Amino acid sequence: MRTGFIGLGAMGAPMARNLKKAGLLAAVWNRTVAKAQDLATELGCVAASSPVQLAKSLDAVVLCVSADRDVLDIVNQLAGALRRGALVIDCSTVSAETACQAAAKLREHGADFLDCPVSGGVEGARDATLAIMVGGEAAAFARAQPIFNALGKTVMHFGASGSGQAAKAKRAAVPLR
Repeated sequence: MRTGFIGLGAMGAPMARNLKKAGLLAAVWNRTVAKAQDLATELGCVAASSPVQLAKSLDAVVLCVSADRDVLDIVNQLAGALRRGALVIDCSTVSAETACQAAAKLREHGADFLDCPVSGGVEGARDATLAIMVGGEAAAFARAQPIFNALGKTVMHFGASGSGQAAKAKRAAVPLR
């Protein structure tokens, strides 16, 4: 499964490295061009010039960006460029509403969206031990298993689009004892 990664910050860069170790990573993109170029050189993959260029030849794109508007902006760019049946796996922590909007947009273009916020911090990203809470279609969840296996240890499907984000929000709201 040829996979691209968008968002190479503290969590994204080690996640991209783990996808490369699993033989899945083909391309990366980041708003900071030098960051993408440096990681692409390190990993021996393509540094795409844009999300659209990244999406054209891939089976899946993983996102790890910082805000709802960033997710929606990236999804809008990817929508027309993705192959029919491609997966977009969003590991950002955003609202369930944003996840539902992104899923609807991609569905219009024949692509699948999974909202997959992660827990485990930078260490979990580096060590591929993240907990991944997934919302989206069951068939897309099944197709994404090689990617999830490269990124984390605990992967749970919670239901329809937005369910992964809702599960993480609920988990965060539970007080520690």
